[in-house]
Amino acid sequence: MLATTVDQVTQLSFMPRLFPVNVYLVEEEDGLTLIDTGMPFSIKGTLAAASSAGKPIRRIVLTHAHGDHVGGLDGLKQALPEAKVYISKRDAKLLRGDVSLESGEPQTPIRGSIPKTIHTTPDILLRHGDFIGSLKAIATPGHTPGHMAFLDQRSGILIAGDALQTRGGLAVSGKVNPWFPFPAWATWNKPAAIESAKALTELEPALLAVGHGPMLASPRTRMQEAIAAAEARLGRETP
Repeated sequence: MLATTVDQVTQLSFMPRLFPVNVYLVEEEDGLTLIDTGMPFSIKGTLAAASSAGKPIRRIVLTHAHGDHVGGLDGLKQALPEAKVYISKRDAKLLRGDVSLESGEPQTPIRGSIPKTIHTTPDILLRHGDFIGSLKAIATPGHTPGHMAFLDQRSGILIAGDALQTRGGLAVSGKVNPWFPFPAWATWNKPAAIESAKALTELEPALLAVGHGPMLASPRTRMQEAIAAAEARLGRETP
């Protein structure tokens, strides 16, 4: 596990050289907010990092319901029974294993590792614009229908889940990066992912933190380039 701290945000990266799976500890006055839970093997390191920080994990916030982001949820909830669990109202369905599409959504298949055996029930269902401490929830559909990113209002750090990746180069969800294609393969709807990336770029984050890959400072220009590349690729794919 590799730990990197910027301001009040610590990235914990598991298997950083092979298949980086990142979770984030965000320090608040009353304790820590954990964003994503990684996989079952992430539990021990996450709890150890929180112990080293000297504050309890009060909240567990999920960007989306793919297995590499919620795989450690049940184990962490067992270890932290008082911690409140947050996820978008839409992806709460995926957390239950329900991959049915809703009316009005693009009818493209939901992809990726949808969990079938998660027992934890979310305490709070998030909507766009909600606040969790210092974090503002941003609806970013595309990778999954209910994907969310979180902007720390104090520092401008944007924790974007799989809306973008930095492993193998910055890319919008759905744009295949040959060096790390897995987020693209697990993306539900590419046009929606591009629109979400545009919305995140308009926030002008000071630092971009994602589910797979290192954090990126002053990312706006590179985000714009990644969006242009994704649009060009989608244009070639669309008849």
